Amino acid sequence: MSDSANEMDSGAAAQTPSAARWKDITWNGVWKQNTGMVQILGLCPILAISNTFVNAVSLGLATILVMALANVAVSALRNLIPYEIRIPVFILIIAALVTVVDLAFNAWLHSLYLVLGIFIPLIVTNCIVLARVEAFAAKNAPLESTLDGIAMGVGLLLVLAILGGTREIVGTGQLLGSIDMIFPALKPLQVLPADYPGFLAAILPPGAFIFLGLLIAGKNWIEARAAARAGSSHPPAAAAH
Repeated sequence: MSDSANEMDSGAAAQTPSAARWKDITWNGVWKQNTGMVQILGLCPILAISNTFVNAVSLGLATILVMALANVAVSALRNLIPYEIRIPVFILIIAALVTVVDLAFNAWLHSLYLVLGIFIPLIVTNCIVLARVEAFAAKNAPLESTLDGIAMGVGLLLVLAILGGTREIVGTGQLLGSIDMIFPALKPLQVLPADYPGFLAAILPPGAFIFLGLLIAGKNWIEARAAARAGSSHPPAAAAH
């Protein structure tokens, strides 16, 4: 009984670091090292395609798919890829996956494909994808690498969704303005009054920079508040006399 109990205890102890590791990878990708608000990578698609919620989320979902598949592919092949040619091989893997996603959008979501345009193929050169493949997938197991790709993609998706939704509402007064490209039966949501004149700057490139800056400032403010609360809840110990 004691041996089996010891085995159970050791098994539970072995599972704890794994759970903590997974939680750390997820939190790191979604918030701590968010690609859009912390690493500031992939600004071209983030700023260019976030003029509407549907466009932003669609590109974000495509990026999640590519990042997850690229991470697991590179992780599975990392011991077979010579170090000297790893970057060209990584780019070839990413390019093959992006081509599949690009053709899938063209076949099944053609109207949206025309709107997203060059930004789907540009995922190949997106620093977010290549950076995670090089920094994480090439050094870790496939399962962890898949989670890292999904988490980093979700972090990007959140930034795109917030930017796209905010810019669309402020700019046009509506949300889901191009949802009919995916679901023809659906109509846009009128968020602001129907006589809202719109604010053109919000959906133009300057608006993208302004709203992204506000988003980064908001994240920094949240973290500063959290750090202040953590400091106040643990006052320094009184000096010994």
